[in-house]
Amino acid sequence: MNNVIDGKQVAAETRAGVAAAVAALDIIPTLAVVLVGDDPASHVYVRNKIKFTEEAGMRSLEHRLPDSATQAEVVDIVRTLNDDAEVDGILVQLPLPNHINSDAVTAEIDPAKDVDGLTDISAGRLVLGQPGLRPCTPTGSVILAKAALGDLTGKHCVVLGRSILVGKPAALMFLEQNCTVTIAHSRTENLSVMCRSADILVAAVGRPQMVKDDWIKAGACVIDVGINRVPSVKRPGKFRLVGDVDYKPARAVAGAITPVPGGVGPMTIACLLRNTVLAACDRRGIERPKNLKI
Repeated sequence: MNNVIDGKQVAAETRAGVAAAVAALDIIPTLAVVLVGDDPASHVYVRNKIKFTEEAGMRSLEHRLPDSATQAEVVDIVRTLNDDAEVDGILVQLPLPNHINSDAVTAEIDPAKDVDGLTDISAGRLVLGQPGLRPCTPTGSVILAKAALGDLTGKHCVVLGRSILVGKPAALMFLEQNCTVTIAHSRTENLSVMCRSADILVAAVGRPQMVKDDWIKAGACVIDVGINRVPSVKRPGKFRLVGDVDYKPARAVAGAITPVPGGVGPMTIACLLRNTVLAACDRRGIERPKNLKI
């Protein structure tokens, strides 16, 4: 049964669409990344972002600061990038060191350059249904669901998780696709029954393998946003990545399902590039490329 949604392939197609859109523009969109500290995962992530940004024909700027950088220093860089007319998108790589208030730094980003879709204004535009820059992981989740199902109109989407980073914006974005949306969480009564009612189940709760096969309606589309490190059974002392869904049993029930890794993860960077192009067009009054419409 080949019901696995290949996030790497869909991400590659999305990046190709971004590159085609960039080639048709008379400008070169620019993405600036601010990286603070020495977190290894963040460094790998940023390196991949820079690589794919340049492969898509865009310009990449990088500002690296040591772990000892102050909040004022980070804010100063963000404000400088806000004022730089050549910069279209600003990404402050999270997590930041503990002594820096991430929310305060994010609030400093010009909403017109908020390619992560995390500022208050970006969130407000999503709630109001106004054009804006949408968060990357929820955007990728919608694109993957559409890759599996096509038109999502009328589907019942259950979003398991209510975080401001994924759960809430994902619910609003699936609502934009004319789904009937339910947000479920740890205090939802009869949680497994609620999940089993979903045509599209988005698991974004942050608990490894919480969603079991009997939580899933036969033939449902399962989008697993979770990424959790758990001890490896086969390799003592090592870790492996799993999602919020118990993948192997769930795959036998689902009509379509994303793996972890290789599902939603690759879409996050692809949608960051997509947002950079959209921001570049919006800032200059250029019509958004039709091929980047969800």
